[in-house]
Amino acid sequence: MFCMVSAHGETSWELSVQVDQKAGDESMKFKLRVKGDLHIGGLMLKLVEKITPQDWSDHALWWEQRKCWLLKTHWTLDKYGIQADADLRYTPQHKPLLLQLPNMKTIKLTVSFSSVVFKAVGEICRILNIRRSEELSLLKPPDDPSRKKKKKDKNSANDDLWDIDLLSGGPGGTGPMYSKTMTATYDPENGMPVSATCLWFGENPLADSQPNLPPAELAKMFQPLSLVDKAINNAGWLDSSRSLMEQDIQDEEKLLLRFKYNVFFDLNPKYDAIRITQLYEQARWSILLEEIDCTEEEMLMFASIQYHICKLTMSSEPLDHSNEPEIDEVEAALSNLEVTLEGGHMDRILAKKHFFFFLAVLNQAQKTNSAAVQRVLVCIQGHHHLLLQEQGGCEVVPDVNVTDKKFGIKLLLPVADGMNEVYIRCDNETQYAKWKAACILASKGKTMAYSSYKSEVRNIQSFLQMKSLAPPPGQAAPDLDTMEMNAECFVSPRYAKKHKTKQLTARILEAHQNIARLSLMEAKMRFIQAWQSLPEFGINYYIVRFKGSKKDEILGISYNRMIRIDMSSGLPVTTWRFANMKQWNVNWEIRQVTIEFDQNVSIAFCCLSCDCKVVHEFIGGYIFLSTRSKDQNETLDEDLFHKLTGGQE
Repeated sequence: MFCMVSAHGETSWELSVQVDQKAGDESMKFKLRVKGDLHIGGLMLKLVEKITPQDWSDHALWWEQRKCWLLKTHWTLDKYGIQADADLRYTPQHKPLLLQLPNMKTIKLTVSFSSVVFKAVGEICRILNIRRSEELSLLKPPDDPSRKKKKKDKNSANDDLWDIDLLSGGPGGTGPMYSKTMTATYDPENGMPVSATCLWFGENPLADSQPNLPPAELAKMFQPLSLVDKAINNAGWLDSSRSLMEQDIQDEEKLLLRFKYNVFFDLNPKYDAIRITQLYEQARWSILLEEIDCTEEEMLMFASIQYHICKLTMSSEPLDHSNEPEIDEVEAALSNLEVTLEGGHMDRILAKKHFFFFLAVLNQAQKTNSAAVQRVLVCIQGHHHLLLQEQGGCEVVPDVNVTDKKFGIKLLLPVADGMNEVYIRCDNETQYAKWKAACILASKGKTMAYSSYKSEVRNIQSFLQMKSLAPPPGQAAPDLDTMEMNAECFVSPRYAKKHKTKQLTARILEAHQNIARLSLMEAKMRFIQAWQSLPEFGINYYIVRFKGSKKDEILGISYNRMIRIDMSSGLPVTTWRFANMKQWNVNWEIRQVTIEFDQNVSIAFCCLSCDCKVVHEFIGGYIFLSTRSKDQNETLDEDLFHKLTGGQE
């Protein structure tokens, strides 16, 4: 290290800085004589005076060895610990990135490589006009040797690339026109844009559903996934509290923009056309590629909705969502109308609503467990009705096959060391709808007197009708000779092989009769709701080793619970609810997560398929999302998010 000492005894040295210029230009290296008390802002000023005059406002200093941005311009070199051997780059903070959207289309977009990922995703979603950016994040594609292709294949794949940073669609152009200047102001009451420069001139193509792939193309993408495969795929979520550069993301690298947290808050067709479409697309691909399991009956239901959406997308004009109902306002009104069971007047109302069912209640572990049943079901015989009340919370899992007339409900009841399972069998659809509605309300601490009980029953009945393959009463079955459909496009390749094309077409068209009157947005919402009702919905899997155990296991993380799963059988062993958590922390030296629950229950595990920070962020992120309220303005408490997910590393 070559140093010089001035007459006043102050040491100076030469610092080497590489300057990255515009794309296509070679970088330059400069040597600057500096002192330790020089602040970062002064260093950048010295550098700019030496190089070609241009707009350097987006440039900042990056310290290669430490993998960190020097963004605190008032800090001195000494405070950062920078010495003569430091390798610094003066590089743009915003760089191009290839983003694959949930609809599998790839866009090229300039993104901040210096902001933490949480903030960068927020900016991406503002550009794409997707609300509730906290539900999304960036995911590295899983390594797949079979997908490594030659350069010519890579270039051909980019033929369908949407370059958001270019003005296309002008004279001679074919793509959508894009305004690079996007500013917006939001109403603090509801977070809706008051005024904004739109991303697209004309209809935003992100709001349109993509055509289904031909069966041959879909088959190339399909690969049956085990729990271990799913765990490996989930390992690539980026750290929300660090920037892209800090996580070794390069210019024009391809990342996946996905809904990460499966709690979709305030979905409103009036404002969320793009968000709902992209969410539908993510759900659709998870069904087609069997990333989530569903029954044959459910696969046909999903296929019929896809077919309906394709028909409407191809035939409909640009949509006007101004008359769509504001779901959030309706739900808020229902919440304000909540009533309790206390008081004679309400008792008289409930007496008129009585229903007394013949039910068989079975417990999986113990054939009949009246104690467990009574913790959830309270029978008020004076009024001949059954009332469910919450006793510490329960999970409601459907066990239904409409074709086979199987209407069951599985209740997961919390106990000290996990969850017990209780089954309720109903005789028919009506019983099932009423019981499931009551169970759902009970799991939220509500009763059947809650104002949304009837609407919940109707929604469940509608969902059952949608799953039925028989056409509604009075409606003729479709004429197959007049219909054209490539049925294999709407189901997973494995399922398509099980049936002949004509048979598959007939069954999809039969199921379609039940949803044929839905609007385009209603159909997408129905698909999303059906996806959410699947037992495995929203569970992210990770390979872990629990403290005291000698074998690898699977940990499933959902929006409200964690599930310990046997790797060989795939069966759940224990379930813990977030609501019963007292605290959690990470030992960063041994990368071990420790969680304490009520009743002196404690667990600890190390993550094998990913860094423990990924799992820690899921837990903290779901807890953060549970704090959201419609009464709050659009501004998120970013500090709280990082406090809950950062782990104080």
